[in-house]
Amino acid sequence: MIINGGIRYCERGLTASLRAMHVQSEILGMYNDNVTGFDKIGYQRKDPVVSSFTEFIGVHGLSQTIDDKVGRIAMSDNPLDFAIANKGYFQTQSADGIKLTRDGRFKLDKEGNLLTLEDDKVLSNAGVPIKLTVVPEQIKDVRVNAKGMISVLNRKTNKMEFCGQLGVVDANGVVVMDPQVKQGYNEYSNVSLQNEFIGMMPIIRNFEANRQIFMIQNQNLQKVISQLGQP
Repeated sequence: MIINGGIRYCERGLTASLRAMHVQSEILGMYNDNVTGFDKIGYQRKDPVVSSFTEFIGVHGLSQTIDDKVGRIAMSDNPLDFAIANKGYFQTQSADGIKLTRDGRFKLDKEGNLLTLEDDKVLSNAGVPIKLTVVPEQIKDVRVNAKGMISVLNRKTNKMEFCGQLGVVDANGVVVMDPQVKQGYNEYSNVSLQNEFIGMMPIIRNFEANRQIFMIQNQNLQKVISQLGQP
């Protein structure tokens, strides 16, 4: 009974170490995603959330939140690039349904439909796809103000025609009244590489500590098993 109890103890220790390393690997994966997404337009950093039960249930107690702070805004040479200088998301419609994105790199098709780079339709604040009343001769004929209202120059009448308003909503789908849309700009990620690397250091140290404990426990278990086989 004493020997069996000792083996159970080692097994629990091995399991705990493996579980901890699995959790820490998942957390490191989130940090790596943030580092990889540093230069991605519209990317929002992920923040790991560790529940009080993670020690016992492993990665099932691990979740993540999205940091919705505004990222780095830089000028673009494309009039159909838009950045939101406030919290919120553009609404787009794809074959899988409505999606929310901070990536405001849009384009026009031959019929004047406003599309994403993936050919998803950009929705208005009324929830319908945006289609310009006039297909512009030049992209610079399209104008968008801070509230997301779209106008296009009709060169036949030499007048600006209103075409709709970009649908900017929060994470719950509620319309943002003052989105502060900036035409001719791109919003890069809100990731700070320095903070990500600093945040990774204690996770890496914990992983290495659990790995060392696992190796020690594994060696002890091997010794116990080898002694059981001795006469």
